Amino acid sequence: MNGMKILTVLLASGIMIAGCSNTEETKLPEEVPDDAVEEPAEEKELEPSSLFTYPLTGLEAEEESGNRIIGVTINNDPRARPQTGLVDADIVYELLAEGNITRFVALYHSILPEKIGPVRSSRTYHIDLLKGYNSIFVTHGWSPEAEQRLTINRELDYISGMKYDGTLFQRSSDRVAPHNSYITAEHIYQGIEQEGYERAGDVPTFEFYSLDEEYEIEGENAESIVVQYSSGHRINYEFNVELSGYTRANGELQTVDHETGEPQLIENLFVVETSHQVVDEQGRRVIDLNSGGQALLFQDGKVQSVDWENQDGIITPVKDGNVVPLVPGQTWVNVIPMGIDQHISY
Repeated sequence: MNGMKILTVLLASGIMIAGCSNTEETKLPEEVPDDAVEEPAEEKELEPSSLFTYPLTGLEAEEESGNRIIGVTINNDPRARPQTGLVDADIVYELLAEGNITRFVALYHSILPEKIGPVRSSRTYHIDLLKGYNSIFVTHGWSPEAEQRLTINRELDYISGMKYDGTLFQRSSDRVAPHNSYITAEHIYQGIEQEGYERAGDVPTFEFYSLDEEYEIEGENAESIVVQYSSGHRINYEFNVELSGYTRANGELQTVDHETGEPQLIENLFVVETSHQVVDEQGRRVIDLNSGGQALLFQDGKVQSVDWENQDGIITPVKDGNVVPLVPGQTWVNVIPMGIDQHISY
């Protein structure tokens, strides 16, 4: 699509298509009897059509979904790759855990894949991320602080592998613990019912480029990107012109779905820098997701220097005081330590 996309608009509130009359033209004879009466044309009523978009991707939806967002902590240890179901997430946050390995928080709303994993343990900043989405949190394990906030403070509805290991959460035989815990969509819904959570709820709506208008992304070319969390954890992104999105690789290992081989395709790559602080002997961190700061937004093979702000609990790209629209599709957010120029090149 080479920087220009023309798509059909799909409005989240729906559009009624009014019924219209369709009159066939009838040729009259030269002489019309005095008692002849012209019959009115029969009106044909069209069925109303409701059109929607998914609030986290801006893509077409057949109907409006009232379901809440499902947030899942997914393992990114080399022994957990490739992951399952990550390609179907609407939004993926990538943040450091202990040491130099990152962990994902994947948000599902438009699609809840049949299987997701490996599911891993949660940290306090994962909770901070998901509170802005009113999501149901799926996690297997937790830090002491995260356990306090989930089990005692009840800051989020959650489904825990600590409680449902071997039932809702199943262990894969081809990997070793703790890199082998998986959950299915069926078991997530079963867990929601067993825990007595509300399945329906409000979902925030992101700002996207209009689907029926031509638009061109501003910025300089950025088709090859490297995000360097550490010398041992390097992520490569390459813009695919034909697919109109970025593919991802951990070093030389491309990120694909374990079940299908489908590559990760990212329409919005959002890299934000923020304060990181190691707080215990295990190397656990406190990550500031509130203060805002510098960021880079990669879309359609180009990059813009922007800022990030926490707006109603959600990390948001802002430029000159205005929210920057997203390209319809998946958004990937790399949260990196301070010093953005030291961690990213393109």
